[in-house]
Amino acid sequence: MGPHDLLKHMVKAFESLQIPYLVTGSVASMLYGEPRFTNDIDVVADISPEKVKEMKRYFPEKDFYFDERMVRDAITKKGSFNIIHPASGLKVDVMIRTSSPFDESRFKRGKRLPPTKGWEATFAAPEDVIVKKMEFYKEGGSEKHLRDITGMLKTSGKTIDTVYIRQWAEKLNLTEIWEAICRRLEESKEKRGTG
Repeated sequence: MGPHDLLKHMVKAFESLQIPYLVTGSVASMLYGEPRFTNDIDVVADISPEKVKEMKRYFPEKDFYFDERMVRDAITKKGSFNIIHPASGLKVDVMIRTSSPFDESRFKRGKRLPPTKGWEATFAAPEDVIVKKMEFYKEGGSEKHLRDITGMLKTSGKTIDTVYIRQWAEKLNLTEIWEAICRRLEESKEKRGTG
């Protein structure tokens, strides 16, 4: 099973069970930006406790690590849990949707896009992927988030709503990071002689 197979399987499970979800993180940033290797599929989902038993049917023990207790705990605490496919080493990181204004906003803005030919999934809008990656960068400082953001802005920059990003950056205390990213982009344009 490859990353796209696992993504397709997860999408089929969530859509069959009518679980609202958004594909986010690296998989989304690659769709809008530059490719890079990742073993993780990041998803934010609105899972109700009643759906957990039915979810288990889509992720059977012989093929997946799916801990019902961990899932229920994540739902209660608005935390996260993993679905792991041990044979391939791939995993889905599922974050439970909160009632925060940002989650309200990003769920309204989801986009139906084809990750590969012949099927579609619901992705977080590029602006929301960028805002979340800035938050993760602020928490853990991993450069990969900045690289992903820069890749998205280079590739999809003309279609990305930077006013929306700036507004959320202000609300979430990310303005300093956003301004540093904008400076970095300007510098790289000047180096290439397009600034």
